Amino acid sequence: MATLRRLRDTPRHLLVCEKSNFGHEKSRHRHVVETHYYNYRVSFLIPECALLPQELKSLVTEFGPYYLVKNLPVHELISPEFINTFVKKGSCYALTYNTNIDEDNTVALLPSGKLILSLDKDTYEETGLQGHPSKYSGRKIMKFIVSIDLMDLSLNLISKKYERISWSFKEKKPLKFDFLFAWHNTGAQELAVVSYFGSYQIREHQPQVAVSSLGELPCPVLQSRELGGQPDASCGALELFDWLGAVCSDASLTNEPSDFVSTCCCPQPSTVLARACLCTITGFLLPEKVVLLLEQLRHYFDEPKLAPWLTLSVHGFADSPVSWREKEHGFRRGGEHLYSFVVFSNQDYWLQMAVGAEDDCPP
Repeated sequence: MATLRRLRDTPRHLLVCEKSNFGHEKSRHRHVVETHYYNYRVSFLIPECALLPQELKSLVTEFGPYYLVKNLPVHELISPEFINTFVKKGSCYALTYNTNIDEDNTVALLPSGKLILSLDKDTYEETGLQGHPSKYSGRKIMKFIVSIDLMDLSLNLISKKYERISWSFKEKKPLKFDFLFAWHNTGAQELAVVSYFGSYQIREHQPQVAVSSLGELPCPVLQSRELGGQPDASCGALELFDWLGAVCSDASLTNEPSDFVSTCCCPQPSTVLARACLCTITGFLLPEKVVLLLEQLRHYFDEPKLAPWLTLSVHGFADSPVSWREKEHGFRRGGEHLYSFVVFSNQDYWLQMAVGAEDDCPP
């Protein structure tokens, strides 16, 4: 019975798929990318390509910088100086580092100016702030979500509301975290960030880029008009999702009897690519940069290519308080929230968005 119960309790995972064309007036591709705020890995796969084109090579080296600020008090993020310097003059992103969403207090600053705090019950009560129970707490509420609109707060810095929040973070319940921080601004952002946080321990980081050439890669046959998969025509959406995950993770696709690590195999119908180029970028990656990458990948087909399609996959931080927009994100049984594009040479695309057990349906 124990075995049956474990199988019955297997966490659900949700995969939402749609197809469109980049030129369509109602295409949602840009909206989906821009509202998936916290990305730690971006991968793209180009079939029948030996070397990364120079345009793409230049773009992937410009994904940074981002910063790690140690022991930063939360009250710094609500100060008028911080709001005027960063929040009002660009897209500002901050996320607590080395915190677990299901166990620890976590904080995220969204580019909209919303400060989201996911707090345990004791911390929430000690702050005295207004919030609501996490929708993933279960019958015994252990986590609470607090949302503070910094743009609204900055309109009246002498209000009782601002004084209460400031007093809570400075005196009643001072909270400090290590934060990943990035700021999208056309000005001299590096000097601004380093100088502003000069009194704290701050370290600049650049994303890591890995490019590999794959040979003799088993590959499914894809037809842009057949997202659902048709017999002997194109593989199904779920099969494609699993295959792409295996390729990006460097998992074996042979399904050999002796392979105890991976039982993945290539969906049918399939072919074998003589070569393919896989590029992976890892770090604190801003959606503005992903938008530029997706646009550049679209233009890959401006000149005739052997490849009929390419892919772009983006993985979110498992322990961020949100997935898309302000949708609450949880971990407990699986912290994935990610999306993938299959870009076809005719500018059609497939979009696949996946979340785990502790998430609402993707947008």
